[in-house]
Amino acid sequence: MDSRTHGTHDAQDGFAVDLPARRALATEAVHAGREDLAELGLHAPPLDFSTTYPSHDSRDEAARIDAFAADGAEPDGPPVYGRLGNPTVARFETAVARLEGTGGAVAFASGMAALSAVLLARNTLGLRHVVAVRPLYGCSDHLLTAGLLGNEVTWTDPAGIADALRPDTGLVMVESPANPTLAEVDLRAIAHACGSVPLLADNTFATPVLQRPAALGARLVLHSATKYLGGHGDVMGGVVACDEEMASRLRQMRFATGAVLHPLAGYLLLRGLSTLPVRVRAASATAEELTRRLAADPRVARVHYPRIGGAMIAFEVHGDPHAVIGRVRLITPAVSLGSVDTLIQHPASISHRIVDATDRRDAGVSDRLLRLSVGLEDVEDLWSDLDTALGAARGPAPARRQEAVGR
Repeated sequence: MDSRTHGTHDAQDGFAVDLPARRALATEAVHAGREDLAELGLHAPPLDFSTTYPSHDSRDEAARIDAFAADGAEPDGPPVYGRLGNPTVARFETAVARLEGTGGAVAFASGMAALSAVLLARNTLGLRHVVAVRPLYGCSDHLLTAGLLGNEVTWTDPAGIADALRPDTGLVMVESPANPTLAEVDLRAIAHACGSVPLLADNTFATPVLQRPAALGARLVLHSATKYLGGHGDVMGGVVACDEEMASRLRQMRFATGAVLHPLAGYLLLRGLSTLPVRVRAASATAEELTRRLAADPRVARVHYPRIGGAMIAFEVHGDPHAVIGRVRLITPAVSLGSVDTLIQHPASISHRIVDATDRRDAGVSDRLLRLSVGLEDVEDLWSDLDTALGAARGPAPARRQEAVGR
């Protein structure tokens, strides 16, 4: 995969920046959203906590608010109010858009707030029907299935997407690699099957380091920024990378619902992006080695690891998965993922507990499945902890060793 991104003419806090035609992903991760700092006489991005901003020209302010209400474009000139936008958060949005190769990005208070805004934006156009492919993150699945935002969902496999589309279909949603089974889909083929219906791809697990869905035809790219984009388990946020038309609608929805990203979160997420390629690649190398060892272990029934790589592993044990959770000492037994430390959880009990048990199992989320988010620790220390924990599972060993799925 080409590790370079296309540059744009960007404005940050009113300072125009002419970017080179192509820059490597690692370079963009460090510099995107920060190009004006030297001109401002700064090295670190400023953190703006303001909720409101002074303006002595109320006629101009009224005109800018009218323009935002009409088309959702970011207001020109100085900021107006924290719910309309924040300069620190805008830097993070600029960086995500460039890393994903989209015309814009809109940040929210969480990944679920970001998904909710997308659904509401489509609902306002009378397009309440969603076509989705399981598995998805458990709360995304629940939001669609329960119809909490007035949506109707048709669940299908990738081959059935075209037949599932209706005149009122506003969105097709997939997650690849999927949470928690790491199942992968052909995003380019799915985008083709969608026709004129926008494809939303949840790219939380892959990150733009491993995959850029927009280049494959997705019109919206969703991230729970809480995970790899932040990368340290200390900040919550969500972001949608998309074209400017979609971004305008999402800004209006964010303004109306108040699901804004706090400036401190925007600052931490921008900082997290600077090390994203290094973190993802280092953790992925460790995950590949752990996958190899797990696949050769007679206490493990099956290992799931995506073809594109990454730092996530899912594996099914022959014994009691809860015993494994209870026995780890170095690895943290906790929900979430993408941090610098390694986390393990039992999806059927936590992240996907809210999904109907039959639907959960049909999507491949078995009761013996464990999900491992590999961090930056030494591989030998991680394996020592896993080896001890697997010994506590006390399950029957199979007649032969199992191979890793997807490798």
